[in-house]
Amino acid sequence: MTVRLILAKGREKSLLRRHPWVFSGAVQRVEGKALSGETIDIHDSQGKWLARGAYSPESQIRARVWTFQQDEEVNIDFFIRRLQQAQSWRDWVAQRDGLDGYRLIAGESDGMPGVTIDRFQNFLVLQLLSAGAEYQRAALLSALQHCYPECSIYDRSDVAVRKKEGLPLTQGQVLGDLPPALLPITEHGMKLLVDIQQGHKTGFYLDQRDSRLAARNYSAGRRVLNCFSYTGAFAVAALMGDCEQVISVDTSQAALDIAKQNVELNRLDLSKAEFVRDDVFQLLRRYRTQGEKFDLIIMDPPKFVENKNQLASACRGYKDINMLALQLLNPGGILLSFSCSGLMPTDLFQKILADAAVDAGRDVQFIEQFRQAADHPVIATYPEGLYLKGFACRVM
Repeated sequence: MTVRLILAKGREKSLLRRHPWVFSGAVQRVEGKALSGETIDIHDSQGKWLARGAYSPESQIRARVWTFQQDEEVNIDFFIRRLQQAQSWRDWVAQRDGLDGYRLIAGESDGMPGVTIDRFQNFLVLQLLSAGAEYQRAALLSALQHCYPECSIYDRSDVAVRKKEGLPLTQGQVLGDLPPALLPITEHGMKLLVDIQQGHKTGFYLDQRDSRLAARNYSAGRRVLNCFSYTGAFAVAALMGDCEQVISVDTSQAALDIAKQNVELNRLDLSKAEFVRDDVFQLLRRYRTQGEKFDLIIMDPPKFVENKNQLASACRGYKDINMLALQLLNPGGILLSFSCSGLMPTDLFQKILADAAVDAGRDVQFIEQFRQAADHPVIATYPEGLYLKGFACRVM
């Protein structure tokens, strides 16, 4: 018999609006014994069936919904249907943008909570971030083999968030070939190297594709500073946009080495590209002292906010680093500034940039707004799926 999770009185409203999470504070009781990640039925306080989800006893998110259809079972066929639905949209995006790398499954927004799958050529890179996703690993892998018999599968579930679900970190070859050390993918005519085994996340930041295209369009004739550059995709975009010079800054020499290879791979003018291993905060202050000036600054830092308790300190960090960037821009210069922190609301991030402009003593116009690319959709009932936000700011 399926375990039943009974909600406290009045706590069913979010599920009736099809939000896919049940927090621990909304749970009245659990009837029966469920393993971590096991599929359970979720009922309101009167016993009415609401949803079927995965139970996670160690997480604040006590259950994540697989389906709101009572007659839909969670099995291999379920995952095949979800994969086929997701692929139909990615086919269109890939054809439009000339892609052989994209996000295939974006968790809750594709009806597969806790599951991230990125495709790089014929490699599928898997991240299982919840107890339910881990519990369904075998069924999901069978579905992937059915839908993508030509693809190899590699696991990058080496993400700290798994600890909140009581899960160990895992990584390694699952099926088929081991990924090469660097795998080239194509987007908007650029070739970019992906480090599946050792790189950040699943190896590459696919979500910034639209922003890279925007950076290319802003780059002509400009001196560009590319902060937190990772493997230099923004630098390649700037060079393809005919910038005068681009300086890429990161703390990882390995990432900067790949950035240089990316410039060479695209047969761009390496004499226009400089690669600096340094702390961005410290370098910006040094540049300010030295009187360095730029025409375009790309500010794409790592996530500053892991939980709500860090939001205040993250706001200070974002404000400080953007203030320094604005002080380094020539009149008419452009700041492309981003936050990938899901807990940072878009309107708050815009306010931080406005406050940074005041502190920098610069007048700024917001001229364009960015979000994650179209293969990272946000389902209407789960606004938390919108995590990446950015603005193009013109210094007057």
